Amino acid sequence: MAFCAGEFADASAYVTASEMAHATTTARTGPGIAYAFARSPFVHAASVRHLDKIAPGRVFLGLGAGTSRMNRDWFGVDSSHPAPRMKELVTCIRAFLQAEDDQRITFAGEYYNLDAHIRAPVLGPIEVPILLGAFNIHMLRTAGEVADGVLGHGLFTDRWWDEVVDPQLHLGARRAGRSAADLLRWGWVITAVDDDDPQRAIADAKRQIAFYLTVKTYDSLVELHGWQDETAAIRAEFAGGDPRKMGDHVTDEMLWAMAVCGDSAQAREMLAARRRLPDIGFLSPPGFLVSPRRRKHYVGQVINAFEQIGAVL
Repeated sequence: MAFCAGEFADASAYVTASEMAHATTTARTGPGIAYAFARSPFVHAASVRHLDKIAPGRVFLGLGAGTSRMNRDWFGVDSSHPAPRMKELVTCIRAFLQAEDDQRITFAGEYYNLDAHIRAPVLGPIEVPILLGAFNIHMLRTAGEVADGVLGHGLFTDRWWDEVVDPQLHLGARRAGRSAADLLRWGWVITAVDDDDPQRAIADAKRQIAFYLTVKTYDSLVELHGWQDETAAIRAEFAGGDPRKMGDHVTDEMLWAMAVCGDSAQAREMLAARRRLPDIGFLSPPGFLVSPRRRKHYVGQVINAFEQIGAVL
């Protein structure tokens, strides 16, 4: 079992992961994802070491670049050239995590420079998988080159895994002389189960899909499937209509490709219909226009419906 923690303006992935670590004894736990460029390599590494003290051997780190607008306007940081910047960031974090006591940590790059001599017995190598929340081909190649794997978005479809993710991971791994077979392929799945009101669960899942598709980052996935008209209608509703109705433009084809929802029977059917699920799937309830109470209800329903699944968020 594994739990991952996202973050936003009101929640830190590291704090939530710490709460999860304290509340569990055997489950894996970690940020999934933490905003990569909003923190320095030192801060990421120190946070991971702190988590590893709480849950030794159970911690992973998921990093995501975030959008350029978020980095510029929310975090106040430069995120230009995100793929090479991420490559350097991961390398620097690993340097801190693998350092021996009294070892000088050095790195000279285009985006990061380190010359840290931490004269305190607080280091020592720890093994923590680093996964990238990669979507575009450049970040997927970076994941294959320097990370331990990829943490897929809830929009990832079977075709996206097969036709985009795997080939790009292979390219990145080959570039670094690594084997793509060793890379982790984790991800989260939009999941809303309610045996008492399955139509509401379906509507919430559709609305969550629609909310994600308002972001132009995902246009290449939309184009792969031929969903341009539906996505245009979603964005028009979001910009000048009623956001509560965005889900009306999500077709059943889109829903079955990207979500698991409805009552328990339909949810299991949708899960079985997916040819390509992540190796570890974090079952994620909708959050857009969904109350915390409702999300908690979905979590309980998901646990009851999918006790056999290896990971739950």
